[in-house]
Amino acid sequence: MCEVSAYHEAGHAMMAMLVGARILSVTIDPDWDDGPQRHADIQIQWPAGKYDSREFAERLALVALAGPAAEMIHTEEPFHPGLISEWASDWELAWEAAAPRFRDPRQRLAYLEKITSRAYKTLARDDCWAALATVVDNLLAHETLDGAEVEEIVQRWLAVGDFEA
Repeated sequence: MCEVSAYHEAGHAMMAMLVGARILSVTIDPDWDDGPQRHADIQIQWPAGKYDSREFAERLALVALAGPAAEMIHTEEPFHPGLISEWASDWELAWEAAAPRFRDPRQRLAYLEKITSRAYKTLARDDCWAALATVVDNLLAHETLDGAEVEEIVQRWLAVGDFEA
């Protein structure tokens, strides 16, 4: 479970960096406070006022669905992220982000399936996957990474500013 969680969170972290968010921390050993039970957690920060609402929603959906995409690549199991209970919160976040743009549920579903495919294809690129796997190795070794550590790892493998959402 821990390895799968590391791939999942590393997927979120990679995509967040690629689309312009800042990683604050990522962990596979979160505090189980009074909130819902979690096996991992990521904290990100979006730059204020940089993206219009449509751009922000798309970037948010990409980050949300990148965790499931990374798991699919790692396990070599192509699932639909809306049908896996462990990914329900990711799917719900992406679903809500797309709601203002796509009121019709069928159109929203089709859009999120395209977003999932984009996340999958991006993370499966050799350079992205090498960076993601290095983040996973570090998460498995240390359980928690701060944003600067993730950025340092990722920047060894690719130029983050070159990605377009």
